[in-house]
Amino acid sequence: MTNPQFFDDAVALDVPRDTIPKEPMPASAAYQLVMDEAMLDGNARLNLATFVTTWMDEEADKIYAATVDKNMIDKDEYPQTAEIERWCAQMVARLWHAPDPNSTIGVSTVGSSEACMLGGLALKRRWQHARKAAGKDIGTPNLVMSSAVQVVWEKFCNYWDIEARYVPVTDEHPTLDATNVLDYLDENTIGVVAIMGVTYTGAYEPVAEIAKALDDYQAKTGTDIPIHVDGASGGFIAPFLQPDIEWDFRLERVKSINTSGHKYGLVYPGLGWVVWRTKEDLPEDLVFNVSYLGGNMPTLALNFSRPGAQVLLQYYLFLRLGFQGYKTVQQTTQDVAMYLSKNIGDMAPFSLLSDGSTIPVFAWQLKPGHTSNWTLYDLQQRLRARGWLIPAYPLPDNLSDQVVQRIVVRNGMNMDLASNLLRDIQTEVDYLDSLDGPLPKPEDAGSFHH
Repeated sequence: MTNPQFFDDAVALDVPRDTIPKEPMPASAAYQLVMDEAMLDGNARLNLATFVTTWMDEEADKIYAATVDKNMIDKDEYPQTAEIERWCAQMVARLWHAPDPNSTIGVSTVGSSEACMLGGLALKRRWQHARKAAGKDIGTPNLVMSSAVQVVWEKFCNYWDIEARYVPVTDEHPTLDATNVLDYLDENTIGVVAIMGVTYTGAYEPVAEIAKALDDYQAKTGTDIPIHVDGASGGFIAPFLQPDIEWDFRLERVKSINTSGHKYGLVYPGLGWVVWRTKEDLPEDLVFNVSYLGGNMPTLALNFSRPGAQVLLQYYLFLRLGFQGYKTVQQTTQDVAMYLSKNIGDMAPFSLLSDGSTIPVFAWQLKPGHTSNWTLYDLQQRLRARGWLIPAYPLPDNLSDQVVQRIVVRNGMNMDLASNLLRDIQTEVDYLDSLDGPLPKPEDAGSFHH
């Protein structure tokens, strides 16, 4: 029987792209038009560029659908969702070895970017309070971090008038470490950002070594500089896969940590978490008590109204998986990453920068001298035509002449898909290596897919 939906007058007509239509249309027609537009997007499961969760189970989907109308800021109307947020923050604090989880304070956010902003603001405000108490100037704060930080830290420094001091990554020092951080510190340094899972390569920065260097610096100068750990990815990986690495609240100098619930926390976007070691590490003047819809509530956020459903999804996963379940999921994801990296590293054109043994992320380069006919950007485009989204990009600052390609393995990327990907990469490498000259640019007559 013919589906009349595709013969509806509303579907048959051109739909305006920049003006609200004058007349309504049937819900079924509007639904079909929206789904047809969404169909043109890439397949989320094949997007190996993003860290963000693209799959949850059927029960999670039901919870999401049933609670999507909850407003996280409205704690008076949704007090149990607010209580669950508190439970989750304490669970995360325990996961990160807080000395007394009951004395910590944490909050959910729309993602790690907001969580980083809140962590950075607390660093600045604590520094200002200490300087004022000592009768010193507060006009020139700076923040020290690797040049490989995520762009949110550049935004933070820009928005809140803080000097960003980037320690350049080099071949000898591919991350921030204890040997190069001290040259960038002074009495105006509000904190040092250490990364657990560098976006470019997946590498962990040696937080314990950096903390020891800051201990020594304080002993010599009297200047106490705290650490904020950006654990956007590693915050939900290291506790399960590398439990012996000391990077969290086991180190007294670590005062705050952020992570993404919507990355390896395994929740749909957008959800982040930030936790402070103790309540004293979060200045009270950053917490607002507001009257909203008949209630009085404390709030700590850059955003106001935001979804509460993701917090309930995080709690669902903590219950559903438990520690052992999370460990199994993360280990399986890492196994796929290590399988992919080994096989890609064994291909003639490539050398690995990382192998997925930290977070399940790895990157590779073209070997010098392998070819002058194609680049990783060409391979990126060839794979995109097959549905795979695998980015190629330059490394930061001092290494910007080096182009890498990176794969992020997430829950839902299984060994079967990985085998298909390896087959497609090898097929495209064989094609590119067979070229007699440089690959034509897409704007040229001989575009790559012709």
